[in-house]
Amino acid sequence: MDVLIQLLDRLLHAVGQLFANPFYYIGVLFIVLHYRKQIQMERKLFHTRLHSLLNETWRTVFWGWIGGVCASVLLLFVGVNMQFDVVILLWVITVILVLLRVRFLCLAYAVGILGVAQVILLWIPDLANLRETVPMLETVERADIPSLLVIVAVLHLLEGMLTQFQGVRMATPLFLEGKRGQIIGGQQLQGFWPVPLFLLVPMTGGSDLSLPWVTLFGANLASGWTLLAFPAMIGFTELTISKLPRKQARASANLLYLYGIILLAAAVAAHFWSVIVLLGALLSIVLHEGLIRYNQWTEEKQVPFYVHSSRGLMVLSVVPKSPAQEIGIQTGEILHKINGHKIRTKADLHLAMGLNSAFCRLEVLNKEGEVRFLQRAIYNGDHHQLGIILAPDQDALYFTEHRPVHLFSYLRGKLTGLLTNDSTKSM
Repeated sequence: MDVLIQLLDRLLHAVGQLFANPFYYIGVLFIVLHYRKQIQMERKLFHTRLHSLLNETWRTVFWGWIGGVCASVLLLFVGVNMQFDVVILLWVITVILVLLRVRFLCLAYAVGILGVAQVILLWIPDLANLRETVPMLETVERADIPSLLVIVAVLHLLEGMLTQFQGVRMATPLFLEGKRGQIIGGQQLQGFWPVPLFLLVPMTGGSDLSLPWVTLFGANLASGWTLLAFPAMIGFTELTISKLPRKQARASANLLYLYGIILLAAAVAAHFWSVIVLLGALLSIVLHEGLIRYNQWTEEKQVPFYVHSSRGLMVLSVVPKSPAQEIGIQTGEILHKINGHKIRTKADLHLAMGLNSAFCRLEVLNKEGEVRFLQRAIYNGDHHQLGIILAPDQDALYFTEHRPVHLFSYLRGKLTGLLTNDSTKSM
């Protein structure tokens, strides 16, 4: 009971540390900017929004806290070694990396770079004199890389769980330029979570009570311990033109689980054999990049799925709380007939919808080719096309330029990453 009271006391102190840390608010601000840009793009492409800035920001922060508490409980049994100046250094590295590419807003890159830098410092013969010239080198030298690698591994296991259960909600439909210049549909699964970690760390005079359990790393907690607040960011970005959002989220989650397990094994090995520290640091970066490249490589070989066919018009997405969502139309289904009229083009769709202004009967083909019969009354104020967002055709005014983005693109007022379809200008 005394240990529990001590933990709660240290936790309250750590929460105060977290809210006094500006880097946590930088993470939340990035989330707001991310969803703001996403909603801007949705309005430009589809003339409506599919996400709410307030709701998505609140949900992201909420699940970040839930995940952070769960990860912190798990890390209580690891016994990591962490200092406040190392936390600051990691965030400084992360901010510098984000200035280059937004997707570098991940602890894996900062920890990997810090680990490589520490190994390089150990090879420098005149390190003592250099340390006096550059005080920051002492922070790099003192960083416990195995502990940091464990944190990265646990965060990516958490990221896998959030991706598996929240990834579909984060899916954003896009218009893209295909290999042959045609405009095709795609789904981008992109999510970021600010995760507050509360780490059990050794500290002289931190507590006069010993813990009733043994930590994995056997950190020296006998002389005292405390909880250190560590604001972290996790997130992923995947683009698919061949899979449904749920299938892509599941595949991405499995890769994240694999990454987390491999890195966790490397971290434990590096704790007992220091020669493996460099390998663990390199794996943190290389494997993370490998996950991204692997998805890009597999997608390049696939046939686009979100395109229209002779069977009908492909549903790219559905507006939330619209009539289409109410009657159960799903992403990836095909509008085959409306009011008994076969649909091959958008002109056919508008004609068929006009056959009955008060009622709509639909025949929809699912991915297996089975027919579903749906119907609904049409009321004044209902969303255009019942809230169905169709895959693009060659008359689409805009499409998305899929390219790496740096932080300044998020801070600029102009919407970036969207190109005009030149083929529509000549018509």
